Amino acid sequence: MDLKFEASWKTALGSTFEQPYFKQLVEHVAVAYNSNDVWPRERDVFKAFDHCPINKIKVVILGQDPYPTPGHAHGLCFSVPESVKPLAKSLKNIFKEIQSDLKIETPEHGNLERWATQGVFLLNTVLTVNAYSPNSHKKFGWETFTEKVIETISEQQDGVVFLLWGAQAQQKAKLIDSSKHHILTAPHPSPLSAYRGFFGCKHFSKTNELLALQNKTPINW
Repeated sequence: MDLKFEASWKTALGSTFEQPYFKQLVEHVAVAYNSNDVWPRERDVFKAFDHCPINKIKVVILGQDPYPTPGHAHGLCFSVPESVKPLAKSLKNIFKEIQSDLKIETPEHGNLERWATQGVFLLNTVLTVNAYSPNSHKKFGWETFTEKVIETISEQQDGVVFLLWGAQAQQKAKLIDSSKHHILTAPHPSPLSAYRGFFGCKHFSKTNELLALQNKTPINW
């Protein structure tokens, strides 16, 4: 597996890459890529890191498992390549809330790289999955790694807005220093839970208000 991390992350995570669990994780993932149809493609596994150096992070959005439908996952949580139609239902609900909150038009596609390059770190807690098999890589060790990533952001940065949608994401709040960061929570945007409080949460306008208070450029959602 290609481990060419963006330079700031390589420095920030330091000895993480030498930890026994991480080496074992890499071995598990390499075997999976050699024997299964795994998504995202290997070159995109760390795309969230490539697009968003740690010192540029303004916002963190946590996802869970990559989309298991071939061609949908490309390394950024909730995001899909521009060619994917129709949009995943959770992403469609995210766009509905943005439209309601900010009174802006729904984007023509679901590629969220435009957010990532503005400082929105789009992190899944598990970074790979077998096609058509949700949670198939859940026990590989990815969550140990991504929890370390969250802790590192919390320790090394200030004033980051963490958007924790759903119970799984909200479990990660314990890793975040709430005295120096902002944590906004809501139900998951999935059709199963969006009507329980994701719709109407106004996280996108609230995020921009929090950024403006810190003299940071708001996100063009």
